[in-house]
Amino acid sequence: MIRSMTAFARTEQETPAGIATWELRSVNHRYLEAVFRLPEDWRALEPTLREATARRLRRGKLEAILRLGPVPGQPVSLHLQEAALEALLAVAERVAGRLRDPAPIDPLAVLAWPGVLGGGDVDTEAVREALLAGYRRALDILVETREREGARLAASIRERLDRMRPLVDRARRHMPEVLEGLRRRLRERVAEAVAEPDAERLEQELVYLAQKFDVAEELDRLDHHIEEVERVLTQDQPVGRRLDFLMQELHREANTLGAKAASAEITDISVELKVLIEQMREQVQNIE
Repeated sequence: MIRSMTAFARTEQETPAGIATWELRSVNHRYLEAVFRLPEDWRALEPTLREATARRLRRGKLEAILRLGPVPGQPVSLHLQEAALEALLAVAERVAGRLRDPAPIDPLAVLAWPGVLGGGDVDTEAVREALLAGYRRALDILVETREREGARLAASIRERLDRMRPLVDRARRHMPEVLEGLRRRLRERVAEAVAEPDAERLEQELVYLAQKFDVAEELDRLDHHIEEVERVLTQDQPVGRRLDFLMQELHREANTLGAKAASAEITDISVELKVLIEQMREQVQNIE
């Protein structure tokens, strides 16, 4: 299933340490990059969170934020970690003794120092499991959102593929007329310039013109690439890089078609194809 790389997810649950809120945001990125913003006491969760992320996502830049707050309506239980407080104050006094005019210590700044203020006795392991479970639920929501957006992107790409097919067919039907017109104009010019043209030389020039302006190979490759994009869209794996490569190939063939164009209609078809390909390329940049 096609997945977008842009999505948002949020979960909230009660844990022994309070209300835990996970917010996950992902945007397009060449590789998988995860940034975790965790409370100081729970930084040790990061390796486990990275493993869980790598199992669900392949590409995209992910930002995961964990917030812990009090449970509404319940009294907040806080206590000082005496050992940490004493150590912090001892260091602060040593620093103050070396200053000429030290400012008084701000109690709130002391309380904000990691490890000084605790929330009472809690079952650390229970909190850890609850936080990991909340993160996994948030990942589930994020993946579901990416899949819904991916389905929308796939539908948009298919709609443009459907508009490209008749353009390629139109160019193919028009080419015999283009080549015949070139042959006719060449014969007329030779006839005007030479009373008795060299038939063999004229035939050689006609063959050269037919080869120079023949776009059958480009049209065949456009057909092939269109069908390959359609096939890739049905795969149940990350396909963004493959689709990006196919967009480059489609653009190359459409550009060559325009460079070889021997009529205004073929030029117009080339331009229309390149517009559709560029629109698809913008969509593909956001596919995992």
